[in-house]
Amino acid sequence: MSAPTALIADDEPLLRERLSSLLAQLWPELRVVAQARNGPEALALFEQFRPQVAFLDVHMPGTNGIEVARRIGDAAQLVFVTAYDRYAVEAFARGAVDYIVKPIEPERLRETVQRLRARAPGAVPDLQATLERLAAELQGRAAAPSHLQWIKASVGSNVRLIPVDEVVYFKSDNKYTLVVWDGGEAVIRKTIRELADALDPQQFAQIHRSTIVNLRRVSQFTHGRDDGGEVQLKGRGERLVVSRSYVQLFQRM
Repeated sequence: MSAPTALIADDEPLLRERLSSLLAQLWPELRVVAQARNGPEALALFEQFRPQVAFLDVHMPGTNGIEVARRIGDAAQLVFVTAYDRYAVEAFARGAVDYIVKPIEPERLRETVQRLRARAPGAVPDLQATLERLAAELQGRAAAPSHLQWIKASVGSNVRLIPVDEVVYFKSDNKYTLVVWDGGEAVIRKTIRELADALDPQQFAQIHRSTIVNLRRVSQFTHGRDDGGEVQLKGRGERLVVSRSYVQLFQRM
């Protein structure tokens, strides 16, 4: 019997490599025959190699993973890869669709591999109705205002996906921004202006031209000189400067 084959489609090179590496450990017989960077490339490579399994990132440039899955249909077993949010987990769980969550954990991937291997050769669940519904939900979600949920940060040779809720504050230095979260610190290539436009304004506020703070992590505000002030953070020793341009934020609270 020939070895099973797989396609991995994700726009993050390091995440593709991590998934490929973990699959080599958890499913040694599986051959990853192609890796795609976007939806159109995934479809082209699928047609070329016809793998038995397709790991598809939900949010890919060009054509999203749900649409790619609809085009593949029952020609392969499908596994969606998604950054965690409530929508994704609830939607996939309701549809009984195989999915794994970023950052990929070996034990969670092991469960998916066991399900894939347990299926009879050539047995592919009929997911067309589920995919149609997921596509409609994804389209409706895209039409609604959406705020940043994850921060992708390089930590050494790895890409760390940091849930925005865990971020305490952002502090910029020219083109780079320091992300301080519950698990440590990392540097990203996003400006404070870009972050301010992408974050939920009900949760995050710019308090200085170089600083954005998670309001849920602020314990108190203290007035200072020159009509400015500072905020103290819950459970932390840092005090962040609030420039006078942003003091009115705390006067309204």
